[in-house]
Amino acid sequence: MALTRQQVLLAAVELADRDGLASLSMRSLARHVGVEAMSLYHHVANKEALLDGMVDVVFSEMHLPRTDGDWADEMRKRSASGREALTRHRWAIGLMDSRSAPGPDTLRHHDAVLGCLRAGGFPVRLAAHAFAVLDAYLYGFMVQELSLPLPSGTDIAALADQILASMPVDSLPHLAELTREVVLKPGYAFGDEFEFGLELVLDGLTRRLAEPAG
Repeated sequence: MALTRQQVLLAAVELADRDGLASLSMRSLARHVGVEAMSLYHHVANKEALLDGMVDVVFSEMHLPRTDGDWADEMRKRSASGREALTRHRWAIGLMDSRSAPGPDTLRHHDAVLGCLRAGGFPVRLAAHAFAVLDAYLYGFMVQELSLPLPSGTDIAALADQILASMPVDSLPHLAELTREVVLKPGYAFGDEFEFGLELVLDGLTRRLAEPAG
């Protein structure tokens, strides 16, 4: 059976998920799907076009905001699904808004976010501000969360305990307090901070939306 463009893109995403983006090339992808490298060029013109398509796949996995729902609830769903998608596809974080030739799912997603905000009463300029800050929060949090120094089999409390043991506590009292009173408490997970921060962003946007135009 002949390969389709979608099959090529999904195979590239699978390879990047498994081995990292640095390992992805047209040749490695061809080996992964069992064809000659030249066969891939019937579906993607070059490596950049392949990356465009892979980013499009990631956007297709994110919640598409609706215009008939509460805008804040839709942004919560969109942010949560974005976090899930970027956890699956860690290589994509630095690429999501970097493509100069975005695919149809990428454009559809961006249009849906703006459409939801506009339907929620956001003027065009405020919608642009909201979109920028929501993306900055999502991508920034993911960079931080996925960069935590947690080797396989290590939980954050064990790591914090190790760091605390080597810390000059007397000269770093506030950091030591945070570690003892928050990080080392049972059940703590850094990922739980995502929802708290998102609510701060949404609360700020809600207040700004309620301000008189001027």
